[in-house]
Amino acid sequence: QVQLVESGGGLVQAGGSLRLSCAASRLTFSSYSMGWFRQAPGKEREFVGVINSNGYYAYYADSVKGRFTIARDNAKNMAYLQMNSLKPEDTAVYYCAAEPRPASPSLRLNSRLAYRYWGQGTQVTVSS
Repeated sequence: QVQLVESGGGLVQAGGSLRLSCAASRLTFSSYSMGWFRQAPGKEREFVGVINSNGYYAYYADSVKGRFTIARDNAKNMAYLQMNSLKPEDTAVYYCAAEPRPASPSLRLNSRLAYRYWGQGTQVTVSS
């Protein structure tokens, strides 16, 4: 079955950076949009950003725009979430997700309900 495995989480001070990775297997990775979501304790899972299958379109939540960047390497079946200028409110479990529909300005795939496959998550903790 399809596997998505996140890594790279950890503890970082406010203002610092982390890069999360998502390794995908058993799917035609280059045909999938890849999304990132996060879930803080007691809160709903929220959209962070998405990148389309060829990497030419990405869309971000307002809360992370200008600080986070999503990238992908289709040759390696990998997606990445570069997080800069981290804030304590970024503390959450971060998930990657895959969806075969193409993300675009008219289909932003910014709902957790839009995604077919999910990883198990990686914890990010930002200390103040």
